[in-house]
Amino acid sequence: MNPNQIRVLSVIPPMTQLNTPYPSTAYLTGFLRSRGVNAVQEDLALKLVLNLFTAQGLEDVKVRALLLPEAERSTSVNFFIDFFARYVHTIEPTIAFLQGKDSTLSHRIAGRGFLPEGPRFAALDAYDDSESGDPLSWAFGALGQQDRARHLATLYLNDLADVLRDAVDSRFEFVRYGESLAGSQATFEPLAAALAAPLTLMDEKLQALTLQAIDQHQPTLVLLSVPFPGAVYAAFRIAQCIKQQHPRIQIAMGGGFVNTELRELTEPRVFDYVDFITLDSGERPLLALLEHLEGKRSSSRLVRTFIRKTSDETQISGGDRTATDSAQRVQLINWSEPDVPFEEVGTATWDGLPLQDYLSLLDMLNPMHRLWSDGRWNKLTVAHGCYWKKCSFCDVSLDYISRYETASATLLVDRIEQIVKETGQTGFHFVDEAAPPKALKALAEELIRRNIHISWWGNIRFEKTFTPDLAELLAESGCIAMSGGLEVASDRLLHLMKKGVTVEQVAQVTKGFSEAGILVHAYLMYGFPTQTVQDTVDALEYVRQLFEHGCIQSGFFHRFACTVHSPVGLNPEEYGIKLIPLPPVSFGKNDIGFIDLTGVDHDLLGLGLKKAIYNFMHGIGLEQDVRTWFQDALIEHAGDKIPAFKIPKSTASRNKISQALQR
Repeated sequence: MNPNQIRVLSVIPPMTQLNTPYPSTAYLTGFLRSRGVNAVQEDLALKLVLNLFTAQGLEDVKVRALLLPEAERSTSVNFFIDFFARYVHTIEPTIAFLQGKDSTLSHRIAGRGFLPEGPRFAALDAYDDSESGDPLSWAFGALGQQDRARHLATLYLNDLADVLRDAVDSRFEFVRYGESLAGSQATFEPLAAALAAPLTLMDEKLQALTLQAIDQHQPTLVLLSVPFPGAVYAAFRIAQCIKQQHPRIQIAMGGGFVNTELRELTEPRVFDYVDFITLDSGERPLLALLEHLEGKRSSSRLVRTFIRKTSDETQISGGDRTATDSAQRVQLINWSEPDVPFEEVGTATWDGLPLQDYLSLLDMLNPMHRLWSDGRWNKLTVAHGCYWKKCSFCDVSLDYISRYETASATLLVDRIEQIVKETGQTGFHFVDEAAPPKALKALAEELIRRNIHISWWGNIRFEKTFTPDLAELLAESGCIAMSGGLEVASDRLLHLMKKGVTVEQVAQVTKGFSEAGILVHAYLMYGFPTQTVQDTVDALEYVRQLFEHGCIQSGFFHRFACTVHSPVGLNPEEYGIKLIPLPPVSFGKNDIGFIDLTGVDHDLLGLGLKKAIYNFMHGIGLEQDVRTWFQDALIEHAGDKIPAFKIPKSTASRNKISQALQR
């Protein structure tokens, strides 16, 4: 193969994000171009949504909806059919508004007379403000018309997503398309069955978009970047289409899902769709793969790459050759070569992606979560891996955490300048697992020294190195928000999970950020091994105090999940749990069930935690006993059939955070 003819197409499959490109293809395309490779990229996730959300796309959906027997139509589908004329005339103007191409439409959308308001709008009743008569005034105020309109337009799109799920493809969601087919699936069977099923409307449109991209770019190699389980099904549909129509094109798959879940892959059928599957950082495996395709290295010298090998096994019967079987097996080839240093991976490029077409949504009113869906952010990494890499719930044994490398502040700011020049946009999301404080300090000083004005946010550990002075410096450099893990908000459990922080320390650090004008979001966790009901109640009391004293403005409770790559999954006996044995694994392996000997029903407690934090973010109930949130949630959940579940009084001092701040 002539190396000059190699052309690489990197693809983002549905579904990832709609407000900004998932950055993996931008990283890979920038790196490959820095090495002289002809590389391009496509976001088929965005293209699929924009293809569906047109007048013609909705006409196609309506045809499918009318094929459903009336008894099987959901409330969302019936509403869509009844108000179809309004949907078909409002969809394209609304998409243009969300793309920032028609801001004046906000007046009509916010006035509540323009959009058809389906079942998703019923949630607004929960926010009704009887004094003003405006159900959104608490969230957006008198001057927030653009935000108000974007939230209403997002509800409108969510109504349509429900119609797509109920009438077109039961697996569809905006960010979790077919997730159950791939997430921690021990075998390939569910995906294989789905891929063998007749095409849905979604599949047909995705295949058409795939073939358009192939015709436009004429690639030699297609890279499918699969960050989440919710992008796996569509990635395989894309690969299936390419193999059927262009069997000579080589296909490689990689990304976060592959790196965490397919490390023990043995299923040969996967390679009916793709030719190569690479693990961990893609730069070195791709260089080796390109040399292989150029004929410069054999397949035995690939790096961190799964391939399928076929060997003829001759069976002998009665001294005569009677049959030859082809035995297929999956093999991981890992020729030992050093990874490309972080400083040499090049600058990400968004060239080829339609930055003007992404949708600025406002789904969740949580002030930090809206950053994930609102506005287009240039995603960049300050360092590779995590400098702490000790947290017991984290995949610390994997490369994306364990291999820590930094780049100089000068180089990082050079990259920032180049990206701003290319995109024309100055918003940055630093996507590190935990951005290192020394690197952030150096970055901030370099931004200020060079008089470069950006807005940025990222994720950190709430460690004592982040002093009020450093918070002020970061704010001066453009930092607008920080998120970090408070996790269980219990000093005993923080110590058990080797977080390296205390509740008091978190209070002091977050207060420093807040006083510097930086929004603070706390990642919270419940259901960690050995966590008791008392631990959970006390943790919520500390969280209440952090909101009360203005340390944090946003938070979210996640249910703890044990993964096979974390210290908890690797050494369960140290955390007082017993793992539930997995079935034989030939495909995905990540989450693993466990038995916690405390016997606590964390799912029931989670109802109260989520209800409480939702209200805390709106300044509601900050004075009341935290037990009431659990009791109210249980009543709402179970009605008169409340399970026997005693909620103990908090043993946490109600002055814990105020005393910490005084110190």
